[in-house]
Amino acid sequence: MRRWGYALVGVLPLVTGGCIAQTAWDVATLPVKATGKAIDWTTTSQSEADRNYGKKMRKQEEREGRERKKAAEACRKDPEKCGAYDGYRAGRDD
Repeated sequence: MRRWGYALVGVLPLVTGGCIAQTAWDVATLPVKATGKAIDWTTTSQSEADRNYGKKMRKQEEREGRERKKAAEACRKDPEKCGAYDGYRAGRDD
């Protein structure tokens, strides 16, 4: 029984050394991983920027479509006051 006890005590550091080393590595790399996540949350990737720009342009084009439709309707009702469309245009900063 003593042999097994000595063998167990001799092997125990070898077996747990990997666990301890892995835990130490995880603790050491945790701040780096946390910082990386924080940076990801606060910055906008190119694909996100493209997606946001596309969404903004679609909304502007919808607005222009609604206003052009109103202008065409007003033109049909009163052709005397009708002229070239001079309303909102998508993509142009007003």
